[in-house]
Formats: sequence, C-alpha cells, structure tokens
Amino acid sequence: MITVDDARALVLGLARSPGTEDIPLYDALGRALASPVVAQLTQPPFDASAMDGYALRSADLPGPLRVVGTAAAGQPYTGATPPGSTIRIFTGAPVPADYDRVVMQEIVSRDGDTITVTNAGENRHIRRQGNDFRKGCGFLPDRPLRPSDLGLIAAMNLPRVTVLRRPRVAVLAGGDELIRPGAEPAPGQIINSNDLAIAAMARAAGADPFILPLARDTEESLRDRFAEAEGADLIVTIGGASVGDHDLIGKVAEGLGMQRAFYKLAMRPGKPLMAGRLGRAAMLGLPGNPVSAIVCAKLFMQPLIRAMLGLPPGPDLAQAVLTRDLPPEGDRQHNHRAKLRPGTGLPEINPFTDQDSARLWLLAEADALLVRPAHDPARKAGEQVTFLAL
Repeated sequence: MITVDDARALVLGLARSPGTEDIPLYDALGRALASPVVAQLTQPPFDASAMDGYALRSADLPGPLRVVGTAAAGQPYTGATPPGSTIRIFTGAPVPADYDRVVMQEIVSRDGDTITVTNAGENRHIRRQGNDFRKGCGFLPDRPLRPSDLGLIAAMNLPRVTVLRRPRVAVLAGGDELIRPGAEPAPGQIINSNDLAIAAMARAAGADPFILPLARDTEESLRDRFAEAEGADLIVTIGGASVGDHDLIGKVAEGLGMQRAFYKLAMRPGKPLMAGRLGRAAMLGLPGNPVSAIVCAKLFMQPLIRAMLGLPPGPDLAQAVLTRDLPPEGDRQHNHRAKLRPGTGLPEINPFTDQDSARLWLLAEADALLVRPAHDPARKAGEQVTFLAL
C-alpha cells in the first residue's frame, strides 16, 4: 500500500489537457479559461462622473458658478468651459477636461442658472480613465468563471472566449448483483447508486460525464463496456478492483493495455483504489463500497479533473476544534464523517460514532471529513484537527 500523498501525486500525474474550444461568453459560466482574455478597450474609456451633480473647477469653489450646459451618459457636453462655469452632470457622463471635480447635487444651492456649493469635501467623485482596466491587459483566474467574471470579460468587449474542453468522463459500475434504481430487486440483488453519485461529482468538478451500461461479472462484458468508453479522457470504474474471484476490472484493463500507476493505498475508507492509464485516457478504479467510492472520488477523481482543466486541484483542508475524545489511529489515514457547527473562532467538528463505510445515510448527513493521518495519536476534545468540507 502507498500513502495518500503518494497516491495523490501519481493520480495528478495522469492529468492531460482535454483540448480547447471557442464558445460564446454567455455559455462560459463555470468554465476554465485556456489562456488570458485580453481587454479590447480601456474602462472607463474617459474620466466619468461617479454621481449626479455638477462638474466644475476646484479653484472656483464655493462659487457662485454659472451653469453652461448638461452632460449625461451617452450625451457628453462639448461646449466651452470658461472659468467660473459648471455643467449639470449625471452618473457615467464624461467629465470635460477642464473640470477636476464633481460635487453631488445634495450640497448645491441653485438659483436659476447659478449655483453655490457648501462643504464640498475631499472626494472629487470622478472615475478616472482606465481606473478599472486598460486596453491590452490580460485576465486569467485560476478558478472556474463566475458571473462577475463574465461581466468583466463582456466589459472588455469580448463576445467569445477560449476555454478548456470539459473532460469526458466514462463512469462504469459492474457486478451481477446490481440493478438500476426503480427496478424490483430479486433475492441477492441491490440497487446500484454508485455511478449516479460519481457522475454527479464529475460534473460538479467541471467534467462532462456519461454513465455506461452496468457490466456483468464476465471478462467479455467488461471488454464491451471499455469499448463503449472510447473517446473518454477519464475512465472511472466502480467495484471489481479488489482481489476476489469476481473482481475482474484490473485483469481486463491490464489485458487491454492499462499501465497501472498503483493499486491499494493506506486509507480508510477506500483502500482498494487503482489508478493508471488506458490508451489516451486516464483511469481510476474506485472501490465498490458506496461511501468508499465517494470519498475516493472526492480526494482523487475531482482533483484529477480540475488538474485536467488547469485549475488548482484541491481539495483544500481547514482547521476545526474537536468536540470529543478520539482513540489513536492505525496504519492508514482515516477520513471520519463528521458534522460542523459554529465555534468561537474556528468551527467545531463532531465525528460520528458510527463510521460504517456502507452507510450512505451517514455520508449524506455529514458536511465534513475529519482527516486523521496514519498513526495519529489519541486526540482530546478541544484540540485542533484537520478537516475537508463536503
């Protein structure tokens, strides 16, 4: 068995870029930019008024000043601006070059075409040209694009962007005992939930997953399923990767030319994890146990997908305060399902007393994994520990 850190490094080493595509900006939410977007103009393109009021010279304060015109957004004032003059101006309108200040209308006393200003203050209320960004500057966030990013890119006058193509992820569950949700189980059969959950996790990480038909416990069936995964950037199998007589995925994959990076790691839940490369696709073999599969997908599959997209792989660990005593750990990293609650400063974390890796209900109730390294000593309530948010 290898350590979790060593396994993570090997898994991330499988990442290959899925290529790029050019898409409309409207469709770019949640996508990863393939290269910097470059501003096609300067914003603001001119010195602009930050509020409704009057544009004037500071040297002419407090007035009286003669109102010689009006400027509004999209309707600049182009007339003369002699000393002692002012113009009525509205938010977003260009400020004439001879004026260095905008005073808000609330501090102006107006009598016909004449104004007097009281208590102008220090703020000049002008958004300077290029204060937001300038033509030619680049933007490349190391995260999926957010709505505010789309707004920025649109303001840069870019209707389309080049993004990393979503990695195509083939999800394959296998076993004679498995049936689809909605069917009536015969004796010895169970409902398959794994491929739906793992595909959802792949989609949440930015991939384009597709679920393959369930494989039977025969080499022929598995070879057929692998053939249907042709074109995938990542193949994720679930179950059938252990050492029992019916665990055939590793054998069939190796027969198809898989180059195995490792098999088994020192972690619970999730010991029987396999990783490697099959042709042009990366491959992960997750455990068949539902909780183990989801935990392994959180720690290895999702980071691999993000790495394919050129994003920080994560997941990010944080600190919390333990709410109850825990015994020492054995020779494997243990990821305890746990609940978080607000604390004084750091949050508090309460690991469930039952850590049965077959209980999906407990995983659905959990909002964190308390991460304890191998050989972690006994812990007391009140100590700081490491967790991963779910």
